[in-house]
Order: sequence, then C-alpha cells, then structure tokens
Amino acid sequence: MPHEAFFKKELVKELRNVANLMKMEKDPEKKIYYFSAAYGITSRTLRYAFSRDVLLADLVLNVSCNTILKRFQRIRAGEGIIPLDETIFDCLVQGLKDLADAFESDAPLLEPLELITAAMFSATGPGHYLREKGELTL
Repeated sequence: MPHEAFFKKELVKELRNVANLMKMEKDPEKKIYYFSAAYGITSRTLRYAFSRDVLLADLVLNVSCNTILKRFQRIRAGEGIIPLDETIFDCLVQGLKDLADAFESDAPLLEPLELITAAMFSATGPGHYLREKGELTL
C-alpha cells in the first residue's frame, strides 16, 4: 500500500471512530473531548501525507472544536444564553461521517465541512441569533 493510501485509510477510520464515540456519548464535555481527536488525526496526517484537502479539513475541525469548547466553558461558568444542544452535536457527528466518506471516495469535502462549520457557528452569538430567527437551520 503506498504511503499516502495508508494515511488516508487511517484518517477515514479515525474520523468514523470519533463520530461513533461522539454519537454514543451523553456528556457534552466528553463529546467535545472526542471531537478534538478529529483535528488530531488531520494534524498528524498532514505531517506524513500532506494534501490541501486535509489541510482545509484540519483548519475547519480545529476552529470548530475550539469554538465549541469555548461555548462549553462559558456555559460551565454560568452563561446559559447560548446552549450546546444535541442538534449541534448530531450535525458534528454527521459532518464527520460525511467527511470520512468524502475522503474515502475522493469526493469533494465542501458539504461535510459546511455542515460542521454551520453547527459550530450556531454555538456562537451571531449563529445562535440566526438560528433563533430561522435563518440558520441544522
């Protein structure tokens, strides 16, 4: 198996594993912990088999995880205006599954990354406001 094919296979396997762990978990903090593994695998993959697609996925996953984590920390500190509801996590899980499928089949990554980005954005002030207005749907 060529070098790049091995790392692509491992990336796909790990993204699916993260999605499954997140789906089975009930605790939001642990879901975020598992979600962080998604950009962990993209970051590692970049070091061994660079591609612009993996770089883009890494950027989206990194920013998304950090944004979700910041929202969780604010909720834990007492700010409850913007919730981290199950729909957000469901979209992240679906986005990860779709991303794994896209990498596996060499399909475009845009739709899975858009889903992940929209879920992340809905956990921000502007995104939550747009969701309340019905302009951002998940």
